[in-house]
Amino acid sequence: MMARRLHTFGYELEQMTVPFVVADKAERNGDKHFLEYLADGRRFTYREVHLITNRIANAMRHRGLGSGDHVAVMMDNCPEQFFTYIALAKIGAVSVPLNSAAKGVLLTYLLAHSDTVMVVLESNYLGRLTEIADTVPAIRGIFVLPDGTDRADTSGNSWVIEPYDALLTGSEAGPETAPAVGDLAMLAYTSGTTGPSKGNSLAQGTVISYGCTTAESNGYRDDDTVYVCLPLNHANALLCSVFGAWMANAAVALSRRFSVSGYWGEVKRSGATVTNVLGSMMNFLWSSPASPEDRENPLRVCNVVPMPAFARDYEQRFGLRLISGYGLTDYCLATVYSTLAPTSKLGSSGTPRSGVEVRIVNEADAEIPTGEVGEIVLRSNNPWGTSQGYYKNAEATLAANRNGWWHTGDRGYLDADGYLWFADRKKDAIRRRGENISSFEVETVLLRHPAIADVAAYPLKAEHAEDEVAVSVVLVEGQQLSEAELIAFASANMAYYMVPRFVRFMADMPRTQNQKVEKYRLRQEAEADTSLMWDREAAGIEVKR
Repeated sequence: MMARRLHTFGYELEQMTVPFVVADKAERNGDKHFLEYLADGRRFTYREVHLITNRIANAMRHRGLGSGDHVAVMMDNCPEQFFTYIALAKIGAVSVPLNSAAKGVLLTYLLAHSDTVMVVLESNYLGRLTEIADTVPAIRGIFVLPDGTDRADTSGNSWVIEPYDALLTGSEAGPETAPAVGDLAMLAYTSGTTGPSKGNSLAQGTVISYGCTTAESNGYRDDDTVYVCLPLNHANALLCSVFGAWMANAAVALSRRFSVSGYWGEVKRSGATVTNVLGSMMNFLWSSPASPEDRENPLRVCNVVPMPAFARDYEQRFGLRLISGYGLTDYCLATVYSTLAPTSKLGSSGTPRSGVEVRIVNEADAEIPTGEVGEIVLRSNNPWGTSQGYYKNAEATLAANRNGWWHTGDRGYLDADGYLWFADRKKDAIRRRGENISSFEVETVLLRHPAIADVAAYPLKAEHAEDEVAVSVVLVEGQQLSEAELIAFASANMAYYMVPRFVRFMADMPRTQNQKVEKYRLRQEAEADTSLMWDREAAGIEVKR
């Protein structure tokens, strides 16, 4: 039996491109409010978003950017970041959202692997680019948005550097280019598990499909305001929240970033009715002192992944409904636990979304009985509704998509009513405060230090029941390295959230017969005796963004 097709809000398949949908929504909604930037109060209507992004698109075309060119975007949440993604899609260019914490070796890899030729960033991050200029010769130009910080010295390179405002000088007429629904629109990088971060190839239709899926299954309404405090360089915020609101004719209240102390104040001031948070964020909000005013907020729905154990109490305390789901940028949004689901299923990831099938299989890819834990595999019959594979990595794409099903690397089970219950991750990744961290990338960076002979990175549970990055390190014979020196090296060469918290120096590590490090034993030893691990936070060493 085929799964029900996704609701596309009246658009034919050929029309599901960013430029067509943005123009159509602007025509239909006109001066209806769409976006408010809470940091400075700027507001934009549907029509203004369309015209501004036309100007940026045409200015980019005037500077030689066009179909198939890859442009990296390195910003914290702001309207200009969203406008840039829309404008690039309008001219058929490919946006490469970068985590603004990336630097050093990691930043070099992302820019080089993505074939980036132009970068749009805030001035605060220009220095990180100049530090690695020699390693990314393909970049020919940069647009810089002032953010109140000093501008880095760029005199030593040949880049064409222009202020972001120069992009606002283009014509308001729609660009002449008309990308097709299957044209590449975005490379969304997610953490590698057995190798470097992978770039997920998202077509024009995929971007729109994410918005349709979210709006339909999460029940967005045209009178909703979606509060967005997650970073727009992640699919959750950009493709689900913002594009979901766009498809539902709703509004967005955009925060600069998540803040425990400022969260409820922004929600109340913006009148937000819907939001998305991560489990670690909810832990902090739940741990804040209770107040008689907790229920005095406009939220009706909050999407959270994973669902916390205190979910029912959270709903009662703050007077809202929690929803959840399961999905991955590598493929699609797969299941949803919505407001229509029975409360007895709270804690599950819900049932399959429109057009998606879910199975649980064993190591031989045979479907296993209800209630048994196995690997979660997915299949979608929504054209262009999934990632089109890993960029420049056909081998990994084929391996994941074997036997006609996408293999997630995650484990779970289906109950008798068809609800998915997540069990654990097969993947060698570390989940810390909403960020998926590749242990391989942590290890690769640290191995560049001349005193380090071998290193293994793995997760350790700490406060708030979430993972922290731990490393066991073997030094080169005769070399010396302190924990603080290791942290300083890591801080200079990787994103702040990847920097290890726990460090253990060892003469050697437990290994298999083929010399693979047995990380599970390292983790077991550390959990059994915490004194084995040096703790960065206990040592008072702070890692800055």
